[in-house]
Amino acid sequence: MVDDDRAAIALANDSHYGLGGSVWTRDITRGRKLASAIETSMVFINSQSDTSAELPFGGVKRSGYGRELSDPGIKEFANQKLVVVAG
Repeated sequence: MVDDDRAAIALANDSHYGLGGSVWTRDITRGRKLASAIETSMVFINSQSDTSAELPFGGVKRSGYGRELSDPGIKEFANQKLVVVAG
């Protein structure tokens, strides 16, 4: 348990890995802000994960470098972030 959003971001980013994460909130605007601040290549809002050939896949930090699938797969050495909002 953390006291506020800043502490949640610090805890989430205190990792050597950065494949994916999730944010659970009723406030989607807040969820998007948190997702942008979390140092992972994929963040899912109100979902644990999602996958499809149309979605880029890859990690940052010790979770890998580059992307596969989708248009960002062409730019495999660029760090991109995926943010998914569940229904």
